[in-house]
Amino acid sequence: MKKVITAADAEAMIRSGNTTIPKGVIVTPAAQDVFSGLTKTFGVSLSAAVPTLTKEEPILPNYEFHWTPGKDPKTPQEIHAFFHSPAIVKLKERMVEIGQRMWAREYTDGNGGNLTIRVGDNLVLCTPTLVSKGFMTVEQMGLVDLEGNQLAGKFKRTSECMTHLAIMKRQPKAKACCHAHPPHGTAFAVAGVQPPTCMIPEAEVFLGQIGMAEYRTPGTPANAEVVGNAAVDHMAVLMVNHGVITWGKDIEDAYWKMENVESYCKTVWVASQLNGGNLLTITGGQAKELIALRKVLGMDDKRANWKECQLCDNADFHPGTVCNIGTPAVASASSNAEAEALVKAITDQIIAGLK
Repeated sequence: MKKVITAADAEAMIRSGNTTIPKGVIVTPAAQDVFSGLTKTFGVSLSAAVPTLTKEEPILPNYEFHWTPGKDPKTPQEIHAFFHSPAIVKLKERMVEIGQRMWAREYTDGNGGNLTIRVGDNLVLCTPTLVSKGFMTVEQMGLVDLEGNQLAGKFKRTSECMTHLAIMKRQPKAKACCHAHPPHGTAFAVAGVQPPTCMIPEAEVFLGQIGMAEYRTPGTPANAEVVGNAAVDHMAVLMVNHGVITWGKDIEDAYWKMENVESYCKTVWVASQLNGGNLLTITGGQAKELIALRKVLGMDDKRANWKECQLCDNADFHPGTVCNIGTPAVASASSNAEAEALVKAITDQIIAGLK
């Protein structure tokens, strides 16, 4: 068995003045760090038994799919090969996984919700209709063009993919969409209340202003029109009386924004029940800093040129408003007198009976 030099062994060797490492021994990563530190500090030359360590640049996770413009598959054979290629299968697997995450967080019910990923100039992966998002399989994913025509997949595509396609046509940066019915986000949509701004920095950076789209029948061209228009300037849109739709550079990004919307709406709702609904906001100047950060991260914001006084204007948001319709009117003096006379008459009759 080969001898192993640990970090403790390396430190003991250095204290004893012995920096020669015998050949054929195993040097643990921690021990390598100890010896490397000695080399940098004192210029001590070590045995070749210690491998050369190169610094690796930190990376950021990136799930964005890139295609070659003008190279979409055309023939049935080409489409079939593309649809079953390793890169596309990996995207289908990610869609299945995100569907499970949506279902586990109760963002979907029944067969509600859907996902799409743009994979070409005129190609989009989409989830199937009438299948729970928590129990989808890779084989159930479909491929459509930007007009909604199904090109591959034996399970019928969701009718609501037309809304996703409308967003992708209008906003080139929307390369994936996520639609769901998260309870708190959908509650704001049903109430027709646009969430306020300038309250939580993370929401300002990753969501920006949340948009609103008027109600239209789901799956119709009219719904695709109003939602598509709203999504041009908003990465998250509340669909009145329906739910929430978000978009991003990849499906993970789009799904994260769904989580952001739900968490933000829940926090604002809870906060609105406290302190008489007097919610605190950051300043317009601080909001400008966050909008600038969005630009650094590659996200546009229609508020970039707004004045500071406009950025945190939540005048239309009225949490905890109480409706007084149907509240009983205060009794008049005359009605009180009549009631007292009636009570006295009944009391007199009871006393007379007792006698």
